[in-house]
Amino acid sequence: MNTSLDLHALYRAMLLTRLLDERLWQLNRQGKAHFAVPVAGHEGVAGYAFALDHARDYMLPHYRDLAALVAWGLTPREIFLSLFAKLNDLSSAGRQMFAHWSLPDRRVLSLSSPQPNHVTHAVGIALAGKIRRENIVVWTGFGEGSSSKGDIHESMNFAAIHKLPVIFCCENNRYAISVPQEKQMAVQNVADRAAGYGMPGVVVNGAHALEVYECAREAIERARRGDGPTFIEIKVYRFMPHTSNDDDRRYRSREEVDAARLNDPVVLLREKLIAEKLWDAARDTALQKDLHAEIDEGQAFAEASPSPTAADAFTNVYAT
Repeated sequence: MNTSLDLHALYRAMLLTRLLDERLWQLNRQGKAHFAVPVAGHEGVAGYAFALDHARDYMLPHYRDLAALVAWGLTPREIFLSLFAKLNDLSSAGRQMFAHWSLPDRRVLSLSSPQPNHVTHAVGIALAGKIRRENIVVWTGFGEGSSSKGDIHESMNFAAIHKLPVIFCCENNRYAISVPQEKQMAVQNVADRAAGYGMPGVVVNGAHALEVYECAREAIERARRGDGPTFIEIKVYRFMPHTSNDDDRRYRSREEVDAARLNDPVVLLREKLIAEKLWDAARDTALQKDLHAEIDEGQAFAEASPSPTAADAFTNVYAT
């Protein structure tokens, strides 16, 4: 097992994300939150956040990258402020849809609802960093549905030509909302397309966060050496609907979802830590209690925070 990685911190980030995800969904179902983007099943992506240098690298995340953002330092308070569209929401002061994270002071730049426009921005940041000799790495994520759009082709082609320090990460959960992969593309692995751009393409099992970490670490080291981009495909599965506006029973069976849950990334890491005698049930119970308290506090803080006023709707819209 990797000893350079803080395994307890990785597990904590993944477990906190799972518990947050459950709470966010509950609040939406109760009518207290307008929109939810479930991430259950994607928590293994937290591994890549531990491979990046938070002091200098950039992240332009996928909208299901909550675990990576929690590992990056996003707190329950900040998550609930965004969920409830509060005035002190760091991403947009309550103006943006939930899960469109933007934390410029931490070098996390926003995605947009029309996917995957942010990937072109990631390439621009990587180019600027190379010109300025800043030795940064830019990580950008998207789904397999987005990977078929022109933004990805143009971004990967340009990045490969100029050997830019950017990692392209496709989180493949087998469904572009409701469209299965076999109806989107004729290849089994999206990463096979990397060869057409002249960059390495790597497939990794997203149920195993440690494998994600190792894969990301190698790609980041390659980029920082000046050897150019890598295309990583993380095979994952979302256990919940696409968003709170989706009914996934219309396009996939409950048997398929139940089978996928046997490879729960949070459970698999917990079991691995226990097997290696680095964790135990008592510590897990205590951690869950602490995390529930942290989530309760974050929700209460956000609910008590001020909401935007009608006048705030015009901020940054018209010149003053």
